[in-house]
Amino acid sequence: MQDSAPQTTYRADYRPPAFLIDTVELDFRLDPAATLVRARLAFRRNGPGPMRLDGQGLALLEARIDGAVLPEARLGLGADGSLTVADAPDSGMLETLVRIAPEKNTELSGLYTSGGNFYTQCEAEGFRRITFFPDRPDVMSRYTVTITADRARCPVMLSNGNPDGSGGNEDGTHWVRWIDPHPKPSYLFALVAGDLVDVHESFVTKSGRQVALNIWVRRGDEDRCGHAMDSLIRSMRWDEEVFGLEYDLDVFNIAAVSDFNMGAMENKGLNVFNTKYVLAKPETATDGDYQGIETVIAHEYFHNWTGNRVTCRDWFQLSLKEGLTVFRDQEFSADQGSRAVKRIRDVRGLRAAQFPEDAGPMAHPVRPDSYIEIDNFYTPTVYQKGAEVVRLIHTRIGAAAFRRGMDLYIARCDNRAVTIEDFVAAMQEASGVDLSGFMGWYDQAGTPELTMEDRYEPEARRWVLTLRQAVPPTPGQPDKHPVAIPVAMGLLDAGGAELPTRLAGENEAKPGTRLLMLEAAEQSFTFEDVAAPPVPSLLRGFSAPVKLKGVSQDRLRFLAVHDTDPFVRWESGLQYATALMLQMVAARQRGEAPGFDPALEEAVRNTLRGAEADPAFAAEALSLPGEGFVADQMEVADPAAVHAVREGLRREIGRRCGDVLRATYDALAEAGEYRVDGRSIGRRALRNACLAYLVAAGETGLAEAQYAAAGNMTDRLAALSLLADAEGPAREGPLADFHARWRGDDLVLDKWFSIQAMSSRADTPAAIRTLYAHPDFDLRNPNRARSLIGAFASGNPLHFHAEDGEGYRFLADAVIALDPINGSIAARLVGPLGQWRRQAPGRAALMRRELERVLAVPKLSKGTFEKASKALA
Repeated sequence: MQDSAPQTTYRADYRPPAFLIDTVELDFRLDPAATLVRARLAFRRNGPGPMRLDGQGLALLEARIDGAVLPEARLGLGADGSLTVADAPDSGMLETLVRIAPEKNTELSGLYTSGGNFYTQCEAEGFRRITFFPDRPDVMSRYTVTITADRARCPVMLSNGNPDGSGGNEDGTHWVRWIDPHPKPSYLFALVAGDLVDVHESFVTKSGRQVALNIWVRRGDEDRCGHAMDSLIRSMRWDEEVFGLEYDLDVFNIAAVSDFNMGAMENKGLNVFNTKYVLAKPETATDGDYQGIETVIAHEYFHNWTGNRVTCRDWFQLSLKEGLTVFRDQEFSADQGSRAVKRIRDVRGLRAAQFPEDAGPMAHPVRPDSYIEIDNFYTPTVYQKGAEVVRLIHTRIGAAAFRRGMDLYIARCDNRAVTIEDFVAAMQEASGVDLSGFMGWYDQAGTPELTMEDRYEPEARRWVLTLRQAVPPTPGQPDKHPVAIPVAMGLLDAGGAELPTRLAGENEAKPGTRLLMLEAAEQSFTFEDVAAPPVPSLLRGFSAPVKLKGVSQDRLRFLAVHDTDPFVRWESGLQYATALMLQMVAARQRGEAPGFDPALEEAVRNTLRGAEADPAFAAEALSLPGEGFVADQMEVADPAAVHAVREGLRREIGRRCGDVLRATYDALAEAGEYRVDGRSIGRRALRNACLAYLVAAGETGLAEAQYAAAGNMTDRLAALSLLADAEGPAREGPLADFHARWRGDDLVLDKWFSIQAMSSRADTPAAIRTLYAHPDFDLRNPNRARSLIGAFASGNPLHFHAEDGEGYRFLADAVIALDPINGSIAARLVGPLGQWRRQAPGRAALMRRELERVLAVPKLSKGTFEKASKALA
């Protein structure tokens, strides 16, 4: 157990740095066991206080100011590894020499080795593991970096900015120099060195500058970089066209590494990526992998301006860069394919990850008030909800004003570390709209619940809509205040036709979707000249990240068929199916046999009849609500009952609709070359959705045939995922074949682990333990740990919540084993144990016991301590 609770950092305690660093000169002599780092920091006083530099795990060999050696009496090494220099002058040059051991860095934060190569990860606080520095985002400096290493071991040596010379040495080493002309915080520093090869292209900016583009990978992976390069080029062009933002260096490098805690990192001019978000070819990557690469490549590139050129003042402002950049990558992806389907998928992700976080022990505002370990706030709330808040502003002021606001924000804040207030102020000034009501979204945790009531007054031909908002209490915030909620809406007549609408006080009716602003706890909106009771269509395009309540099942059925807004059409079908499943779960809990609603069969047949127009949308509409989503709607979750109901519905739909499902499946058989355009992806998604229902109804042979004949990983993995729940040779043969085919490919083998981790078979808990001991399982690799432990705990509610507590024990055992190796990943994996409050008393007690066991571990990392202790609070 911790001897004492780790220190908490509070947003209210922010103070400007005592010293700024104008320029940084770094000289690396790379060695896996003993790398030497010489740093020359040109400092100047910025405010009161001593010169304190962050450090962690550094062996200090020398320290000088303006060439004079600093005596030990002036150097204070703190218990946290920091260095304090006594009696520092108001300006000067501080020079330090430190030794670090990259090969022992299993935390993968700072400088570390992977596969014999050197990589860095400095966000959020990894730079302090490289050299002594005021490691905070509001210290922005210009960097010159010289790297020296053995030529044979490290033929390639990269850092931020532009190359500025290279040469050889008589001892077999060589050197390169990189200069970044733009000031940046230390978290954006990057270094990559080793035996790598590049795939290269060039890009000509709108002003005519030529930029060299390089993707650096291990030898043998060159043929898997084409989609990443194409995504990068499209991202660069899109940012110029949509936001007028042009790339600002002569070279843009991406380096891919398999040992990486995050998805990717936007370091200035040298992005470091998890291989998962770079490498793809049809034989090894699914459509989802291709789409993930496009999204992450775009996201990290867009950070060049929203994150790098304009950065955050402190880590509490993290969503300033992440929420805004997620919004930008969502808009980019929407422009590449179906905007409606992209919105649906983003909302699915928000509800699967962020809504439960808002309702749990780790609930926090988009801009948190405090943290123990900043890595714990790289969360769905900061990223996904943060993007939704940016979208709220975009919806309120419109695209043209939002673009003017972005122009003003960049011009005003370029090369500065700023706050969320700076962003909102730019949007307000550019639009002339008061946006103060949106600040509550940044500072208040929890998901608002929106309820609706309406009445029709026939004599006055008037229809009145009343909206109410409320936010449940969250840890540390029992009392909530109303926030500004844009409600995009329309009205339909009894035949499903769109009605023009006129609010009281308006002179003319307006066609199509209109925007209502709910800014109080309760507001009523009166519509005039309404000939008959209308059907309201609310939250079109999911105009606000709220939970809408009070819509009857009859209206949901009507909207699912008739609404002109594709999101509301999908959402209404989802909510109708969810309400039905909850009723069936309740019946099952009472010991009654749940019935089958014929409306589901009708919905499936209607969806498939019009599927050719937009197969991707049809695939989304065909999917039943996930088990986790349904359980989240229950006051006390019952994972086993939810699973049984969902599987029963899948089986019954497959049986009743087998004719049209099989006809659609056969009609969508792919011929010719694999393509990753939106329509081709949609057709495969719809075909595999049909396959899932057919297999649920007993047609296992269809999945066996698809697995054997598949010409791409999307279809092969879809079939294998279904066979993983089967019995005998139908399961064991394909699983063994898949492992034999792809044992040498880490990314594909991750899929093999995940499929088995999420199986609903009764023997899955025992199989998980066996897989954990498998020779190909490596707890030190974050991707592999997530593929088994994370997939089981987050993707298999049936067995994770087993009555005997074995799922909880497995997760706690894994977290305890992983924490001393990589505390950051351990902290991210422990989260599902925090769901105990929504479980039945017996399961809740078992979950609490495992959390207490984690907390009892000596020298627990700060991140895991914070997650586990807050989960129990």
